[in-house]
Amino acid sequence: MTSLVELQQPSALRHAAHGLIGLVVFILVNACRQILVRPKSEPPAVFHWIPYLGNAVSYGMDPVGFFHKYRAKYGDVFTFTLFGRKITCYLGIEGNDFILNGKLQDVNAEEVYGPLTIPVFGSDVVYDCPNSKLMEQKKFVKFGLTQAALEAHVPLIEKEVLDYIKSTPEWKGSSGVVDVTTAMSEITLFTAARALQGREVRHKLTADFARLYHDLDLGFSPINFLFPGLPLPRNRRRDAAHIKMRAVYLDIIQERRQRDPESEVEQDMIWNLMNCRYKDGTPIPDKEIAHMMITLLMGGQHSSSSAGSWIMLRLAAHPNIAEELFQEQTQNLGQHGKGGRLPPLQYSDLDKLPLLRNVVKETLWLHGLIHSILRKVKNPLLVAGKPYVIGADKVLLSSSMVTATSEEFFRDAQSWNPHRWDEPAKAAVAVADEEMVDYGYGATTSGSRNPYLPFGAGRHRCIGEKFAYLNLGVIVGTLVRNFEFSTLDGQEGIVPPTDHSSMFARPPQPSFIRWARREYK
Repeated sequence: MTSLVELQQPSALRHAAHGLIGLVVFILVNACRQILVRPKSEPPAVFHWIPYLGNAVSYGMDPVGFFHKYRAKYGDVFTFTLFGRKITCYLGIEGNDFILNGKLQDVNAEEVYGPLTIPVFGSDVVYDCPNSKLMEQKKFVKFGLTQAALEAHVPLIEKEVLDYIKSTPEWKGSSGVVDVTTAMSEITLFTAARALQGREVRHKLTADFARLYHDLDLGFSPINFLFPGLPLPRNRRRDAAHIKMRAVYLDIIQERRQRDPESEVEQDMIWNLMNCRYKDGTPIPDKEIAHMMITLLMGGQHSSSSAGSWIMLRLAAHPNIAEELFQEQTQNLGQHGKGGRLPPLQYSDLDKLPLLRNVVKETLWLHGLIHSILRKVKNPLLVAGKPYVIGADKVLLSSSMVTATSEEFFRDAQSWNPHRWDEPAKAAVAVADEEMVDYGYGATTSGSRNPYLPFGAGRHRCIGEKFAYLNLGVIVGTLVRNFEFSTLDGQEGIVPPTDHSSMFARPPQPSFIRWARREYK
């Protein structure tokens, strides 16, 4: 007797065949539409076979390579599809200026980044407030970036690095192997906390607090950029971590408000924000202070962690440069103390170490953290000199990494060579001086026509550039005077490929190097 399963098999096969035919037809219609239907006013579009998914795979595997490939084919302006979104790239220095200096009524960052950042940073700060309020908030936190503050940061940062290598098992003994991505993540978290946030916050940065930071950091995943509301386990951990971290800061604020006004308090960032007022006279609410402190900690650590890891990987692959850095210190800073050891670093020393600064500069240039800067188009935009109109249904994308790694601006653009900056005038093409602009947090250059933009440009430019150079310089300078570095296999000049699985370009995790303790005579 024929079984029920056998009777159902032909029907199931027919349904599968119909589904497959429907999918093929859907893909072919999508292909024909791309080939046959494109208004002349729209930029050329990168072809894709799979609807909705679009070019997500090729873009996600190597964003900068993707940009270079289709820039060569279509020019500076083209559109690609990313999970149903139409992303219009405008590359080169003109594209950077068009997007990064776009008018507020025409291009909007909040709509793009808000769903991703609000659960991490919190409400009423950064992309969850009017741009004018964000500019005021940026002005408030410049308290920690003044000349006097930067000078005071140097010994604090050096002490954090020395304490770390003394207390961490991976750095014990005369030689060893260390995962630089973990080491730099922890070191930069401690240095950013101590320098930018103060002694009290640093003391609370225990292993439990570090785990909270890690859980919060996982909120910056590509899936949350596209689908921020998914009930994923990592999102639940992100939300719980934000509540607990906010509580830590709120407890500090409340305890300070209850103190005797005459008692001595470190004039740190929390003290500063507790004494700031918005232009309308309103003091900053405690919740906003806590959210600004979370933002400041993550902003001060995130880019430095990635850049620091790349620097150490590059120095391990170029031990000759690491040795030059050490010799630069011995020759320019002098020696004293037991065994001729180098003196503690001071702020004024950094001007005597040009190669150290150029190592940081070269790494920030070649290993930029953010490969794609996005803005939502609010009004149709004409592209000067081209027949294109960017519609309000599009998202605009600029990439400073394209200009940084382009031979039209830099010689031997995709190689790591800190000595290219020994003569800055010859390192890159000349760019015209740009006007100074005050977006509400102090005068700065509009900056977008420079091919070197590791800190962005325009009103959303990162204000922490000086701190980043200082923090990385002191960290790397301290490590170099204590250790020699090499790759695991002894091969020189080779570093691991960039990991693009996160929202940010970073080294693969883990990434190991060898170290050997320097012997002073």
